[in-house]
Amino acid sequence: MRVLIIDDHALFRVGLQGLLEQRGIEVADAVASGIEGIQRAEELRPDIVLLDLRMPDMGGLEVLQKLRENASAIPVVMLTTSNEETDLIKSLRSGAQGYLLKDMEPDELVSALRDIEKGKNVVAQDLTDALARMVQGDTSIADEEGPFSELTPREMEILCLLAEGQSNKLIARNLGISDGTVKLHVKAILRKLGIHSRVEAAVIAVEQGLRKNKQS
Repeated sequence: MRVLIIDDHALFRVGLQGLLEQRGIEVADAVASGIEGIQRAEELRPDIVLLDLRMPDMGGLEVLQKLRENASAIPVVMLTTSNEETDLIKSLRSGAQGYLLKDMEPDELVSALRDIEKGKNVVAQDLTDALARMVQGDTSIADEEGPFSELTPREMEILCLLAEGQSNKLIARNLGISDGTVKLHVKAILRKLGIHSRVEAAVIAVEQGLRKNKQS
């Protein structure tokens, strides 16, 4: 089994690589960003991608969606600290084959990866009740979705700054990222909201009370 790890936390990434290799699982690569992860998944074609949910710039859900848009059939497993039912449901609906928690026992993780390699879907034990409700059609827990439900945390952050009238250059300076990265995020925000200009995005954000509503 060859695994690709995508996780922005260096200590966890290195530790997980060592843990898997000690148990006979080959780690094809371990990278820190979603963009690099997408590139490496296409180049390496691993058996499984282990993907963190919460990452700066490009979150795990967006990485997952990009992989699926690229017609990649590689099984993707979310490995996260989040036990929120909405995160579980969004991940599975976006095409994840598994949803596991970072505090699980190492041998349980390896066993879950073996099951996923065989084509099974695996969800953390603590979230099986939520999965059962999803299968039974009780998805009300995921229906509290406003207009921004598909945006990543970074996109939400940029949308707040758009609502304050900040330029791409100023947003880039405030967030410590490049102008080009801001442009990519703005383009993604417009696409996900189904609109055509940053002015429209700012208006929607203000109407929804998003302005200055959250901190980075």
